[in-house]
Amino acid sequence: MPSDVLNSPAPPARPVHEEQPRGRRANPWLTLVAVAFGLFMVGLDGSVVSIANPEIGRDLNASTADLQWVTNSYLLALAAALILGGKLGDRFGRRTFYLVGVAGFTVASVAIGLSGSIEGVIAFRALQGFFGALLMPNTLGMLRAVFPPKKFGMAVGIWAMVSSVSTALGPIVGGLLVEHVNWESVFYVNAPIGVLALVFSIIVLPQSRNTTATGEKFDIPGVVLLALGLLAVVFGVVKGETWGWTSAGTLGTIIAGVLILLLFGRYETRIAHPLLPMRLFRNPALTIGTVITALNFFVLLGMIFFVMLYLQNVRGFTPVQAGVRTLPLSLASVVASPLGAALTQKFGPRLTMPLGMTLQAAACFAMLGWGANSSYTAMWPPFIALGLGVGMVMASSSDAIVGNAPVKDGGVAGGLQATALQIGGALGTSVLVSLISSRVGSTLTGELTSSRVPADAAHGLSEAKDAVAMGVAPVSDGMPAQLRSAVVEGSHQAFMNGVHTAVLVSGLLCLLGALLAVAGVRRSPEAIGH
Repeated sequence: MPSDVLNSPAPPARPVHEEQPRGRRANPWLTLVAVAFGLFMVGLDGSVVSIANPEIGRDLNASTADLQWVTNSYLLALAAALILGGKLGDRFGRRTFYLVGVAGFTVASVAIGLSGSIEGVIAFRALQGFFGALLMPNTLGMLRAVFPPKKFGMAVGIWAMVSSVSTALGPIVGGLLVEHVNWESVFYVNAPIGVLALVFSIIVLPQSRNTTATGEKFDIPGVVLLALGLLAVVFGVVKGETWGWTSAGTLGTIIAGVLILLLFGRYETRIAHPLLPMRLFRNPALTIGTVITALNFFVLLGMIFFVMLYLQNVRGFTPVQAGVRTLPLSLASVVASPLGAALTQKFGPRLTMPLGMTLQAAACFAMLGWGANSSYTAMWPPFIALGLGVGMVMASSSDAIVGNAPVKDGGVAGGLQATALQIGGALGTSVLVSLISSRVGSTLTGELTSSRVPADAAHGLSEAKDAVAMGVAPVSDGMPAQLRSAVVEGSHQAFMNGVHTAVLVSGLLCLLGALLAVAGVRRSPEAIGH
């Protein structure tokens, strides 16, 4: 982290065991621009696909389970390989693995559009996730290597801004492409971005690596244990909604994953050259930053998911119209990320982490006032508060994680941050959708009868709770107009009940995160291992 945040008397000297960037490729700001291209491509892809899924399903005759795997295969491959990607970069060259990641991600994106089958889409999405795992952690690792401590915080702020904006722009870009071109174009758009990223990066990026790692035995058992543990946990999370959160399958898978990760942690403390050095977690700012990163994307991706359902299925907006209405979130994150970095640099993460989480809590609690017919004036203030909070936390938590790690472990720290982000996002989408579904199931019949749907019809329509949990009213063309109107009213109210439960839980978690940051991040010690 920056030295004034760490309360150290002078910026720590760059260690001799870290290869030094030299010459025309040593410009840190050009490095930041180069990695922003790759980061934007991955961030955009993460949220743009949800818009394309319905068209993919219709065109390729895919089932709902198939479409879930379009998302899950990417997520599982990404989560399992992120720390490995960072470690490979630290040891063999961050520039090298960043370029491999960009090239592979670009080729896999084009292959998805050309595949012509749902099986091909799923397979290439997994490959896309693997290459994304090589790309993402090395963006932060390279920034950690080239920026001096006093400017690293601002670099992370801009990095966080690119990440937040690309994620938030996904629904708009995806909506435009799906409506006016085709679903394949959602993936083809990565080709020009990827080529530009490759050419620019080859010209300007410096090589950086941990030179003392040469000759060390690579931690293959650690790679296997970490990948298996993360795969099991993430798989259990993404299947929790389908299997049921208390089912033997869900609980067994998640518990098995946690046990494997505990075994991984114990193993890593007993070997000389671990994949993920456990010493990193001795730093409270780094540890809490990891937790807050996961919580940050739990809220962001979970809320974007059901907000888009609300805007499209309840309010009837097209994907593009819905995306445009979430622009305040994107614009707020543009402001908040560099602002959060500047405040973190001056006051430390103990201010910015709680402030960002409190803003997100305020956004969640404001959504408790939303109804099925709320005006836009009730929507944009929570969007702004959420964008400000997410951007501020993204900057401060990234700085807390990567800035508190030794430069030689910059890639691993970047992988840790990205892993927390992905797991948090998976949990957010799965858990919040499950909360909405559960609440819809318990209130749908009551809301339908309150809306003057006859009791017998209301009980029959309760079987459509899964559709209602997605904001879709179970009406048909053959229904009388009065009954149709009553079913829509009751169904939308049941959906809003679920949304209110989801935002209440999210808001309370944000407040707990703020308290954790206040209590745990007191004074950040000097970055360990320098």
